[in-house]
Amino acid sequence: MKKKLDRRETVKSLLLGGVAGGLVLQGCQPGAESDTKSETAEEQVPGGGYGRTEEEMARDQALKEQEFLTAHELATITVLCDIILPADENSGSATDAGVPDFIAFIVKDMPYHQVPVRGGLMWLDHESNSRFGKKFVDCTAADQVAIIDDIAYPDKVDPGLSQGAKFFSLMRDLTMTGFYTTKIGIDDLGFVGNIPNVWDGVPDEVLKEQGLEYDQEWLSKCIDQSTRDKMPEWDDEKNLIG
Repeated sequence: MKKKLDRRETVKSLLLGGVAGGLVLQGCQPGAESDTKSETAEEQVPGGGYGRTEEEMARDQALKEQEFLTAHELATITVLCDIILPADENSGSATDAGVPDFIAFIVKDMPYHQVPVRGGLMWLDHESNSRFGKKFVDCTAADQVAIIDDIAYPDKVDPGLSQGAKFFSLMRDLTMTGFYTTKIGIDDLGFVGNIPNVWDGVPDEVLKEQGLEYDQEWLSKCIDQSTRDKMPEWDDEKNLIG
């Protein structure tokens, strides 16, 4: 749907602009080191990832064994996550990246999210029952999006829906953080990590405009960028061969 695609592109632009990186998980750093595409957001937070102390891993495991969200609440979050970040021709959806499980972990790891999330889910079901006589997960996709569209844009929200708008902003931030700290999300952004660049000096045309040129003797001592990937070789006396 055009509306979903636009929402996804808006989220991506926020991230590329540096807005969303630390919105929700202050101090929580889900890892994105793995090359395994099946790894999900939830798996990357509580596991024995890089830099985790034994105490941190023990705490994470204890949190994983606890339950806070009910099955219905998790099902509602799953629907919300995919409305926020649906699959498209280039990437999987939020649920493909395991974002609902990530949120289920985060509300235990950061308990101050528990009341806003649970209260917001109750508000969503109340609003859905008022409009359509059904809980949110039981509504049609069109009816679900109709409610979300009314609370998705804080500057345009009716005052009577302000509680829902605040809840949806939290869910959007959690979903964005979970998705874009996974391999799927990073691939969606097109981020390839830190890679060395190549600088061959000032371009010839610029040098000519200034009446300058590089000294050939000096150039002979510079790195030949065409051989930058070649491994050096050494003889038995530790002399560089080439």
